[in-house]
Amino acid sequence: MDVTNDNEIQKGVKKIIKKHGRIDVLINNAGYGLYGPVEEVTMEDAMAQFNVNLFGMARVTKAVLPYMRKEKSGEIINISSMGGKIYTGLGAWYHATKHAVEGWSDCLRLEVKEFDIDVVIVEPGLINTNFYNVMMESVRKYAPKSNYQHMFKRLAEGANNMPKMTEPEEIAILISEIINTKTPETRYVKGVMAEQLINFRKQYGDKAYDTLMLNGPQN
Repeated sequence: MDVTNDNEIQKGVKKIIKKHGRIDVLINNAGYGLYGPVEEVTMEDAMAQFNVNLFGMARVTKAVLPYMRKEKSGEIINISSMGGKIYTGLGAWYHATKHAVEGWSDCLRLEVKEFDIDVVIVEPGLINTNFYNVMMESVRKYAPKSNYQHMFKRLAEGANNMPKMTEPEEIAILISEIINTKTPETRYVKGVMAEQLINFRKQYGDKAYDTLMLNGPQN
């Protein structure tokens, strides 16, 4: 379904309810990365990013919650990103959506606890999916005439030195484990670079993290 289309969402949910009578687990995984300078990314593109990454998640969740609440059980697994805890140059709008997903999910968890519904956040690192090909579409759009060539250069250098990414099957296995756990944690971190970068920022602070993002690892 298109998570920006209310009619498609309602039809999809009703189809499942008609066939199965209930929805036990919702996995909110729709999302993409918009990369470009804050000054130059159009507000139209920025709002489209939020419309998928945050409001799309909200639309589907709102459509499913009445059925879970009726059954007094359910599990909502929101796929955030290590980008919900860290940040990179040119990724302001993408990171803003993922930071929002983190806070939105925490509030939702409190609201639905009374109905025995769990809300779990998964924060993947570098995963071998089509994410980066889609991200490059926005780079190709904004890079040629940008006043921020120094940032696009760093982005390209990072892409050329990217470590081998985690296969998506590992995230699928993690989600399966979460579903089959009676008392899951509120957050799970999985994938290349995720724990390292999140912990680096937490341990050394924003100034040191800024230096890492701007200059790379220092010997």
